[in-house]
Amino acid sequence: MSIDLCRRVRGRRGMDVEEIKETEGAIEAILFAMGEAVELSRLAKAIRQDEKTTRSLLYHMMEQYREKDRGVQIIELEGAFQLCTKKEYYDALVQIAVQPKKAALTDVMLETLSIVAYKQPVTKAEIASIRGVDCNHAVNKLMEYQLVQEVGRLEAPGRPILLGTTEEFLRAFGIQSLEELPTVNLVKLEDFKAEAEAEIQMKMDI
Repeated sequence: MSIDLCRRVRGRRGMDVEEIKETEGAIEAILFAMGEAVELSRLAKAIRQDEKTTRSLLYHMMEQYREKDRGVQIIELEGAFQLCTKKEYYDALVQIAVQPKKAALTDVMLETLSIVAYKQPVTKAEIASIRGVDCNHAVNKLMEYQLVQEVGRLEAPGRPILLGTTEEFLRAFGIQSLEELPTVNLVKLEDFKAEAEAEIQMKMDI
């Protein structure tokens, strides 16, 4: 138990070392039972602590799970926390798991996913405009893999579906939030879009 953590938690809530251990055990049990990311506010309410204290406890647990001999870890996903296995043990897990390894994403799917990630919320028409080709198959596969989801409807004729990335997308690419995505040159992105639109128009003229 880190001395710094004890000081922070005991200073705010009057918790002793045993209480901290018991509370961390409760957090571990909740995350294990849920099997998915749980919002910080829900965790705090469940263990009857404020969010600041709960976050401190979670970060201490995350440090403990980073030890090389631990097979699981706690990850943070946009203010929510999840208990999951470490990727280096995946090959061992698939030996007894019923489901096969996930199919690899094709270049077309990765390109489509990149557009959704950086331009969301975005419609299929906008994706097709940027790529210059139909995107229905790629979008459908990404939705099947739970990397892309419907996030609303555009207030326009036909009310087309707006697409965005999912929590599974964050997990798959090992990031906590969309803010961690690498920066891209928006000027180049707009240039690519203009080129695609010009190519489409040229084909229509022919």
